[in-house]
Amino acid sequence: MQTEALLARFLHDLAPLRPLALWAHGSLAGGDYQEGRSDLDLIAVLPGPLTLGTVRRVIRTHRRLRAEPLAAGLHCTYLTPAASADPGRSHLTWAHGRATRRPVTPVTRRELHDFGRVLHGGPPAGLLPPVPDRQLKEFVVRDQRDYWRPHVDRARLWRQDVWVDLGLLTFARATVTLRDGRLIPKREALTELTALGAPAEVVEDITRRRYGTPAPRDEAWLAGRAELTRAYLGPAIDALVTAYG
Repeated sequence: MQTEALLARFLHDLAPLRPLALWAHGSLAGGDYQEGRSDLDLIAVLPGPLTLGTVRRVIRTHRRLRAEPLAAGLHCTYLTPAASADPGRSHLTWAHGRATRRPVTPVTRRELHDFGRVLHGGPPAGLLPPVPDRQLKEFVVRDQRDYWRPHVDRARLWRQDVWVDLGLLTFARATVTLRDGRLIPKREALTELTALGAPAEVVEDITRRRYGTPAPRDEAWLAGRAELTRAYLGPAIDALVTAYG
């Protein structure tokens, strides 16, 4: 399996940095991973501190992997024990072919505690504090209100598959987290979208591209899908935030 080969190569190349742990979250951990379609979402814990030399070695490690199958979808955030407790703090991250900084959000932290896959070292419970339910729900509401809702109004974004997919799936997952207090994988989120009244043709499009054979599409179809998505998602987010904010 190409995924396992890539993970083994990555862990081997990471060894000089003496990682304390390497964990997977997202689809790979949640049982909904689709090779060649899903990203590989990883968290590495390094002894620290992350010096400039360490950052350079991390970047070189990822650049050496570029020619490997599936490497473009391998994203990894680097924590240290001394800097791991604050969910608002940004950390060195390799994603989409470049180095950046991102927080490890309460959703990711809860995923790691609930079903994170340990690829190396100790489990998340030994290095990350637990995520209280209130903190998780406050983050989910804030993310829907402050990030996703303003972006619904940016029409040009919603002709892109990534915005349609993430916008709708994140909304469905947020709904279940706020309503039931649990995290769900993307496949279950698609079923939830149908129950929540999302446009059937848009849900079918996401399903086919993730699990089957995508249907032919043209610019007119993409424009229509964008309008359907935005017309549904804006009021749906407003209602969710009103109910739980």
